[in-house]
Amino acid sequence: MRDTIELDGFDYKILAALQSDAAMTNQQIGEQVCLSASQVSRRRQRLEASGVVRRYRAELDSAKLGLGVTAFVSVTLSHHSPENAEVFRQLVSRTPAVQAAYTMTGDMDYLLQVCASDLKGLGKLINEQLLPNTGVQSVRSAIALEVLKDDMELPLAGVYPRARGGK
Repeated sequence: MRDTIELDGFDYKILAALQSDAAMTNQQIGEQVCLSASQVSRRRQRLEASGVVRRYRAELDSAKLGLGVTAFVSVTLSHHSPENAEVFRQLVSRTPAVQAAYTMTGDMDYLLQVCASDLKGLGKLINEQLLPNTGVQSVRSAIALEVLKDDMELPLAGVYPRARGGK
């Protein structure tokens, strides 16, 4: 089974435009990538239907909304079983403060990116939601002091060199 779909240069240009500004109209994208709005619309629908474009959302400024603490939390499970992993997966999925969660190799089982209003809020998340889980052995946190880069755009030019600009 193949996870990727076949894309051409126009598809990559459309994806690059959408990553830059998902609010762009098909007409605006078409002007940028040298296609008609109807061609962009058809290609965009195909990219959405295939799952390449998973969703659209607004990027919010966490600090301006009073969520000034970003932390990375490593979690080690007390025992490894499919059931314990599923319990932890459900805990993570129903915890809004967890922005991203990854299964890891190495010394930790999971790495969570969390957002909290302050250190007290982070402490509450760790002490009242993560640690009480019987399947969790240990939790370690590292607090981000400064954001050097926060760009979720995929490096499309590395996959298709002419994805940005040009024909």
